[in-house]
Amino acid sequence: MRKSEALIAELITPTVEALGLILWGIEHGSQGKYSLLRIYIDSEEGITIDDCERVSRQVSAILDVEDPISGEYTLEVSSPGMDRPLFTEQQFAAYLGEVVSVRTRGPIKGRRKFKGTIVEVSDGTVVLEIDGEQHQLPHAEIEKAALVF
Repeated sequence: MRKSEALIAELITPTVEALGLILWGIEHGSQGKYSLLRIYIDSEEGITIDDCERVSRQVSAILDVEDPISGEYTLEVSSPGMDRPLFTEQQFAAYLGEVVSVRTRGPIKGRRKFKGTIVEVSDGTVVLEIDGEQHQLPHAEIEKAALVF
């Protein structure tokens, strides 16, 4: 998680949890002078549009006061969906045996894109099996990951 995303998570987690929801993850990406802040929320009962609206209103108020993002941005609140993104080692571990698509920050063994089955998660490493071969990916080097639906 990038520094800006970690700061935002620290600011909004108590509010999301107070609404009875789980902060699944945060993505913050720039597109020219504008940026998009996407917040994923989850719960055991699933997520409704009302949940997204409640979180959006509360989080928007917090971000207006704390102002952790410079410039203009769009706030989007969403459920992780079926092809849910994975952010933490615990999330990878919860989906052992599932197929995931991963993009790394830099090349590992000459490549940045991997698609395989999660076979192990330990000590900061996610192990994927791809075509019978195991690939160890340092969690800190994973830029983006999502379940393959």
